[in-house]
Amino acid sequence: MTIKKDQLIVGIETSCDETAVAIVKNGKEIVANVVASQIESHKRFGGVVPEIASRHHVEQVTLVLEEAFRQGKVGIEEIDAIAVTEGPGLVGALLIGVNAAKALAFAHNIPLVNVHHIAGHIYANRLIEEMKFPLLSLVVSGGHTELVFMKEHGHFEVIGETRDDAAGEAYDKVARVLGLPYPGGPHIDRLAHEGTADLDLPRAWLETGSYDFSFSGLKSAVINTVHNAEQRGEKIAPETLAASFQASVVDVLVTKAVQAAKEYKVKQVLLAGGVAANKGLRAALTTAFESLEDIQLVIPPLSLCTDNAAMIAAAGSILFDKGKRADLTLNGNPGLEISIHN
Repeated sequence: MTIKKDQLIVGIETSCDETAVAIVKNGKEIVANVVASQIESHKRFGGVVPEIASRHHVEQVTLVLEEAFRQGKVGIEEIDAIAVTEGPGLVGALLIGVNAAKALAFAHNIPLVNVHHIAGHIYANRLIEEMKFPLLSLVVSGGHTELVFMKEHGHFEVIGETRDDAAGEAYDKVARVLGLPYPGGPHIDRLAHEGTADLDLPRAWLETGSYDFSFSGLKSAVINTVHNAEQRGEKIAPETLAASFQASVVDVLVTKAVQAAKEYKVKQVLLAGGVAANKGLRAALTTAFESLEDIQLVIPPLSLCTDNAAMIAAAGSILFDKGKRADLTLNGNPGLEISIHN
């Protein structure tokens, strides 16, 4: 009897400010997962500086690759494919990862698979729970807020997306108003749990039946609330503002996710993206789906919410099995859209 060899996929992720390399077995088991963060370098600027991010990726990518292979105790000859983030992201940052992946694939004659960054975030959930179709993914990050319907592996249909600021972007902007350090999301989440949502801030539901999102009005309302209070010589407690802002964001995200899950008759709802680490959002989703016994809610651990390469390898495994391959003309694509069949 022939014993089937385990599939080993290397994932490389450099779309923003994390240099990450991982090795994943059979699309579900993390063998190695290494992330070099740049937060300290960008903190002084209040956000990610693309040129600095690219330089850090150049310095780190080889070191992180070597550490992943050391951590995983595997050799390059055992690898079945190299999966790399093609986009979206910062073009200079993407190019470092793409070229590292192409060099590795060319030097060792290993197949190359290009992966959409958001597909990676969605497939991070497969590392903890097998996906059950049809499913819905709520993707919430610094650059994206989307509801993605999937009827099978590799099928991505965006049924709702942000029309202006993404939720994570709104968090960072409100954090600046409060004088909180970058990245602002975790600081607002912490403050929100210390206060109560006493301020009446808007919720943008948009037109009836729409699953799109809009957070620019909420961001403006927060800024105006702070300025109006200052003009009256008053000071709003930061924890009250944070709790009120977070309540508005979470209310819209959870309500639309529940409505879409019911309409599309899904078996699973997956939370994905950096803002998936938000404790308020995780708790509200858990409560909302407790009463929906026929829909399973899957929330990844904190380590798989922020950018990492294990998620890219997990998505790459599915694409590899489907026969998708990239050639050495592959380039970074900062505006890449997630297609129905990735």
